[in-house]
Amino acid sequence: MKSDLPAGVTLDEGRGGLPRLTVATDLCTAELYLHGAHLCHWQPRRHPHPVLWMSQASLFETGAPIRGGVPVCFPWFGPNAAGPAAPAHGVVRIAEWALDRVETERDGTTAIVLSLASDAGTRAAAPQDFSLAYAVRLGEALSMALTVTNPAGAPLTFEEALHTYFTVSDVRQVSVEGLAGATFVDKTDGGKRKTQDDPVITISSETDRLYLNTATTVTLTDPGFGRRITVSKTGSLSSVVWNPWIAKSRAMPDFGDDEWPAMICIETVNALDNAVTLRPGASHTMTAAISLS
Repeated sequence: MKSDLPAGVTLDEGRGGLPRLTVATDLCTAELYLHGAHLCHWQPRRHPHPVLWMSQASLFETGAPIRGGVPVCFPWFGPNAAGPAAPAHGVVRIAEWALDRVETERDGTTAIVLSLASDAGTRAAAPQDFSLAYAVRLGEALSMALTVTNPAGAPLTFEEALHTYFTVSDVRQVSVEGLAGATFVDKTDGGKRKTQDDPVITISSETDRLYLNTATTVTLTDPGFGRRITVSKTGSLSSVVWNPWIAKSRAMPDFGDDEWPAMICIETVNALDNAVTLRPGASHTMTAAISLS
């Protein structure tokens, strides 16, 4: 695959010796690790600040998730209710994905496709069979498409997320819009279900909200960086807004104690009421498209 890569794309060893694709084109710079199919960096050339946030305390090692960027969560979101000892957010973010192809599109966008199929390693925690394809397009905008196929003879039920971490100037100064009227599960208040009455979400304490039955576009406004980040989606009926604030940051070994002001997660999800069930042979695609203005 190394010899087949287009100009501006290299495959080498990244942090921890993990295989990494590095993109440096006229449109953007990016880094994508095969470990977890994890996008750690994407920044359009015309924007002065990184878009994706990464923890400086993140681990880069086999068997451990990467903290920041865009983790791919599947086949459950959060803890596994049936197996609390199973990896949080599923098994695929700590698995090694296959690099299927890399292409340069007419407008200069770099298109990368990775894949992962269930095997003995994933079945230890997730017994059902699955096949995943993940298409990432990197240019002036970013798009990600996760396709799940059920290769088995029985229905496959799963949760999924593109758990996107965004860099912000100061999370206490940003605002999030697009979720007005939606019902959310407040994980900081015992999982109570509440309604998003205020059309503008601001962050002033630990925030962990799973919004249900919403396919709307979400906009993050960051006056400190003078930019708006728009997250539109298809095939997703849940969204998450998350910032761990002070105490939870200190409790996470792969998250710096003082890093929380510089990030916010706006995640494209199917979880809880919006879990997906696929009949044998069927496929489902969830997409997230991110643009800046």
